[in-house]
Amino acid sequence: MIFRKFAIGTALATLLATAGTAERGSDGALSIIYWQAPSILNPFLSGGTKEQEISSLILEPLARYDETGQLQPWLTTEVPTVANGGVSEDLTSITWKIAPGIMWSDGTAFTANDVKFTADYCMHPKGGCAQLSRFGGVTSVKVIDAMTVKVNFDQPTPFPYGPFVGAESPILQKAQFENCMGPKAQECTEQNFGPVGTGPFVVTEFRPNDVITLDASQNYRDPAKPAFATLTVKGGGDATAAGRAVMETGEFDYAWNLQLAPDVIAGMQEGGKGTPVTGFGPLVERLMVNFTDPSPDLPEGARSTRKHPHPFLTDINVRKALSLAIDRSLLVEIGYGQAGKLTCNVVPAPEAYNSSANNDCVTQDLEGAKALLDGAGWVDSDGDGVRDKDGVKLSILYQTSTNAVRQDFQALIKDWWNRIGVETELRNLDGSVFFGGDPGSPDTVQKFYADIEMYANTFNGTDPQSYLGRWRCGNEPRPETQWRGENVPRFCSRDYGALHDELSQTADLAERSRIAKALNDILMQEYAIIPLVHRGRLSAHANSLGGVKINVWDSELWNVADWYRIKSD
Repeated sequence: MIFRKFAIGTALATLLATAGTAERGSDGALSIIYWQAPSILNPFLSGGTKEQEISSLILEPLARYDETGQLQPWLTTEVPTVANGGVSEDLTSITWKIAPGIMWSDGTAFTANDVKFTADYCMHPKGGCAQLSRFGGVTSVKVIDAMTVKVNFDQPTPFPYGPFVGAESPILQKAQFENCMGPKAQECTEQNFGPVGTGPFVVTEFRPNDVITLDASQNYRDPAKPAFATLTVKGGGDATAAGRAVMETGEFDYAWNLQLAPDVIAGMQEGGKGTPVTGFGPLVERLMVNFTDPSPDLPEGARSTRKHPHPFLTDINVRKALSLAIDRSLLVEIGYGQAGKLTCNVVPAPEAYNSSANNDCVTQDLEGAKALLDGAGWVDSDGDGVRDKDGVKLSILYQTSTNAVRQDFQALIKDWWNRIGVETELRNLDGSVFFGGDPGSPDTVQKFYADIEMYANTFNGTDPQSYLGRWRCGNEPRPETQWRGENVPRFCSRDYGALHDELSQTADLAERSRIAKALNDILMQEYAIIPLVHRGRLSAHANSLGGVKINVWDSELWNVADWYRIKSD
C-alpha cells in the first residue's frame, strides 16, 4: 500500500528564514539509504531500530540524548530534576513544561493533551505497545494546563525518564490517532504510514519496505531549518550496496548500519566519496534462546514455559554448552574488526553497568561443552552424530536476517555446534520482514518460530532500567497484544522481576549499578541471551554532508535538522 500526503503551499526550497540566517531548504535534496527498509512509521507498533530511526525524522520526544549521552530538553523548556522542582521530592512524579511556539506539521499547536494521549495510547491494555516497558510504574498522566503535563508513578521512581524520552518514546498527535486506540492501532494504516509530527520533515509518500519521501516541514520551530528541502529514504538491498552507494558512487548521502567486514569498509573508503563513522554504545549482537516450544502448530497464544516448554533448551546444560562452543574472538575479527569488541554481557555500556562476572565466555571451550552435555545425559545413542536424550535430539533451527556478516556467523556457529553433537539448520529472512513486526507474519523476531535467533539490540540513553525490564514475566509477545512484547525468549523469573522492582526504587548511582549488573548476570548465567559481539554503530556519510554527529544513545538521525551541504570551492 502507498500512502501520499502532499504539503500545501509553494515549494519549501523557496521559503525564506529570518533575516541574517540561512534559508530553509536551500541545500536541495538529501538522500539516505537504510537497507533494512522500514515497514511502518509508528515506533509504538514496532520494536525495530529501523522504524524508530526513520520515525525520528517526523516524531519527537520531550527530551532526548545527545551524542555524548547527556539528556537534553527537546520539546520542553528544561529537563525536570529534583533540583529545579520538576521531579517531586518523594520521587513519585515528574512534571514537564512544554516550550512555547511548537507546532505540529499541520499547523496546529502542540500541547500537553498530546503528551497525555500518547501515554493512554501506549498503555492501552489491548494495544500491544512495543514500548510499554518505558511506561513501567506509571499510574496516570495528567494535564495541568496546555503547556504542562505531570506523570505520576506508583512508587518512588529515581529514574523517571522512561516515558516521552528518546526515539523509542516520541509524542503522537491526539487529533490524528485518537480513533486508533487499543486493537484498532494496527488498522490505522494512514496514520501509521504518515504521522503528523513536530520534527523537521513531513511524509509525502510512504512505500512500506521500499521508499519514503519527505519534505521540510513548513511549521518546524526553527525557521532556518532543515537545510534540505526534500529527503528520500531508500530501503532494501544489503549493507554492501548501501556502503558503496555512499563511499564509492556518491549516489546517497548517508548509509546506516554497515554491518560489513573491516576489509570491505576499507576498500569502499578508497572510493573517495564518503567517510565511515562509528561509536560504541550498548549495542550487542546476540543469540536469543527460545524457552518455549517454537512449533507453529500449537494454538496461537498456547506457548508458555509452563504449558509448552522447549523440548531441550529448558536444560541449562544445553544452553551453556552452546555458549561455550563459540569462539567470540574470531567473530569479532572476521565480522567487525575495530568496530567490534568482546563481551559476555547484554549491557556492556556505559562502563558503570558493565559486569565482570561472566568473563568465562571469552574463551572457546569445545571440550568443556562436550563434557557438560555428557554429564547431563545428552549422548549420541544411534551413531548419527547428533546427541539425544529420552527420544529428543539436539536439533536446532537457527534464524537471523539476511546479511553477509550474519550468514558468516551462522556458518561458523553451525560448525562449532556440529562439533559438540548439535545438529543445526540455518534460516535467514529479509530484514524488513524479520524486524517488521507484522502480526500476520510467521517470520518475525516476536513470533520466534525457531529455537535460536540472532540479531542486535540496544537502548536509548545511558540508564538500562527500561531495557532490563524487557525480560520480565508478562512481557512476552502474544496474540492479545498483537504479538508486541519485548520478552522474545519467553524467559520468566520471579527473582528477576523482584530485583528489577528494586532497581526502579533505587536512587543511589552505585546501588543502581550493582542491581543492574545483577540483572544482567541473571540473564547471562541462565543463558537466556547469549552475547556474541559488542558492536560499534558503523554508518557512512558523504564527504559533502556536514553536521553529522553519530549518536549511539538515541536515533542516528537525531540532529538531521542540523545537517547541511558543504559547499565546494
